[in-house]
Amino acid sequence: MPKYCAANVRIKREYLIYLKEAKRQSEASLDAAAGAIARFEAYTQHRDFKAFCQQQAVAFKRRLAEQNSAVTGGKLSKATLHATLSHLKRFFQWLAGQPSYKSRFTYSEAEYFNVSEKDARIATARRHKSAPTLEQVRHLIANMPAATELEQRNRALVAFIMLTGARDSAVASAKLKHIDLDAGCFYQDAREVKTKFSKTFTTFFFPVGDDIGAIFAAWVDHLRRVRLWGHDDPLFPKTRCTVGKSQQFQHDDLVREHWATATPIRQIFQRACAAAGLPYFNPHSVRNTLVMIGSRRCKTPEQFKAWSQNLGHDGVLTTLVSYGTVSDMRQGEILHDMVTHPPG
Repeated sequence: MPKYCAANVRIKREYLIYLKEAKRQSEASLDAAAGAIARFEAYTQHRDFKAFCQQQAVAFKRRLAEQNSAVTGGKLSKATLHATLSHLKRFFQWLAGQPSYKSRFTYSEAEYFNVSEKDARIATARRHKSAPTLEQVRHLIANMPAATELEQRNRALVAFIMLTGARDSAVASAKLKHIDLDAGCFYQDAREVKTKFSKTFTTFFFPVGDDIGAIFAAWVDHLRRVRLWGHDDPLFPKTRCTVGKSQQFQHDDLVREHWATATPIRQIFQRACAAAGLPYFNPHSVRNTLVMIGSRRCKTPEQFKAWSQNLGHDGVLTTLVSYGTVSDMRQGEILHDMVTHPPG
């Protein structure tokens, strides 16, 4: 059993409170920071942080580079190294300004957690994100069965994500009252819908086909007219799990509850892609698909701004940088067209 340092435990708690309350970071960010610090403590055998020096940082950095990933079995990726060391750098920079620590080491000693410029470029490089084409998504939806109520829900869910580009966490938490079929929009109210950065905004249905819109509208109508569900009921209810006659679990009905996580949504996509003979693409990748469609359909800056805003982005630059990477094939097509059809 490792012997923990009580002083370290107390100061780590203060740091995590600082990240949450002062820096407004999410629980996931707090977990990442805590994990990085725990790795460093395991390396130093829980030595008091007051004993920190630049030699510790350099030695830990080398040891980390030699470790294998539990997932891949190979060496830790440059991105993992960069993220872990960046968390430690920020922690010790903060620590250098705290009472009882500022006299033990300097702020600049935390800089020794930096990776090389070469490794930093590799770790932070933006890579092409694969995304399905509109034709692939349409094929996926067309091949999804709709004989049962559960199948209708699953097909409507995929259609809804294609219509709105909504993140899976927002889809899992959406209620019927957030949908206005007459206006063709999804009101993502952050008080109830789990949006990124708790942002409230309205998404109007993207022009991806009346047939896709009709599938989703039929599902909403089914919930309201057949099920007689109200405004506060979930848009995509979870499945009831019971024990059947064979003493095995079975899914036999819908219940008026939201999914606790977005995992079932990703599982629906996985099963649908396999059944349609398509490589798996996750729900979030549909946002990339919508950006590709918008980059071709939008003819004016105002149109693309509206398209970007519909995805929940405050600035067009976010859409272009995070989702707007041109694929290698499309890049070649554009340049070839410029040669064969020069402007003017």
